Amino acid sequence: MKKKTKARDRATPRPARKAYTVLRQLVQWIPEGLPDRIAREAKADIRAFSCTSHVLALLYGQITRSGSLNEICDAASLHEPELNRIRGATAPKRNTFSNANRTRDPAIAEKLYWDVFRHLQTICPSFTQYSRHRGFIFRVKRGIFAIDSTTLKLSLDCIDWARHRRRKAAAKTHMRLNVGSMLPTFAIVEDAAHHDSKRADALCEGMKDGDVLLADRAYVDLLFLHGLATRGVFFVLREKENMVFEVLEETRHQDARILTDQTVRLSRKGSADKYPGTLRRVTAVVEVDGKDMEMTFITNNFDWSPRTIAELYRARWAIESFFKELKQTLQLADFVGYNEKAVKWQVWIGLLAHLLLRFLKHVSKWGLSFSRLAGTVRSALWMKIDLPGTLRIYGTAGGPRRPVIVDKQLYFQGFEPFSHAPVG
Repeated sequence: MKKKTKARDRATPRPARKAYTVLRQLVQWIPEGLPDRIAREAKADIRAFSCTSHVLALLYGQITRSGSLNEICDAASLHEPELNRIRGATAPKRNTFSNANRTRDPAIAEKLYWDVFRHLQTICPSFTQYSRHRGFIFRVKRGIFAIDSTTLKLSLDCIDWARHRRRKAAAKTHMRLNVGSMLPTFAIVEDAAHHDSKRADALCEGMKDGDVLLADRAYVDLLFLHGLATRGVFFVLREKENMVFEVLEETRHQDARILTDQTVRLSRKGSADKYPGTLRRVTAVVEVDGKDMEMTFITNNFDWSPRTIAELYRARWAIESFFKELKQTLQLADFVGYNEKAVKWQVWIGLLAHLLLRFLKHVSKWGLSFSRLAGTVRSALWMKIDLPGTLRIYGTAGGPRRPVIVDKQLYFQGFEPFSHAPVG
């Protein structure tokens, strides 16, 4: 009996014990003293409640998807001995925590995010390296970026600074995503009153000659597109329905999924002044969620094949998946503060939590979904086990298996030998 038990124990590996909690192992990738140093540079008052404690409390709230200040404060008090061992952090009092969210400049959290991003890039260069694209766009050996925004619904009764509609309030996160590494390269968090195109110039300020920009039709601002073309940046966007143009040249293709490939010039007077050059207009049949849809794209590149242009726009949907991943795994639905600073603090620390989890996914070579990774970390946050070793053991079941179809006749248990013979 003992031999069988020992054999079973050997067959089921257990994660190694660790002197530190999973939360501490996750926070170790933030350089020690960095939050407090940034806060002192911003002249924030951190004497009673350090910025490290502030960031750690919000980070815990994001990973566990806590919905209130009380939930975070109660958990911190319950695990205060372990919390104190993480960079000397202290359990926050509710009023102190609320005051820090309300009064501290969210630029501290923004700078912290980008400093940690550069730190992770330094210690592990492969984390942000270019990943080879699939399909036709593998030929495009250059930086490919997608821009878009996501809206976070808020309560108008409490958050009047972010009035979005007459009866709605919302905050908006504008982002430029590197499609190759699936990591953001620029972000703006503000109220949702501004149209997406108003932040297009700021989002694309760092793009250089030869880069590729992917965006939907909300960013079809002709002055903005002309500025990109002048800088040598290529773009692929969906065409606006009210665009007026004249066809200068049309190319025929044998591919049945390519309907038109035209060289056009904008003919409306105001439009022609804003974008005096020529554009390429490609209409193709693109598969979306298993269904074929006809889409028309505009670009300033005349060398790529029309299939490459269509595949590039499909790559833009990576940013939609990124926003979906953020909202499914982090706490961006319920906010622990009502004013503008508190909301921005929670969004930036949410992005920081996502960055740390993505880095963990990279170094542990996790091959399953990001939501399963976040769920595993969430359930083991206060456990003292080896985090990378745990991920190598758990979460390996994979997806559901397809049923196996066999030709063997089914019988009730116990009647197999007698099924061919008469009974009685």
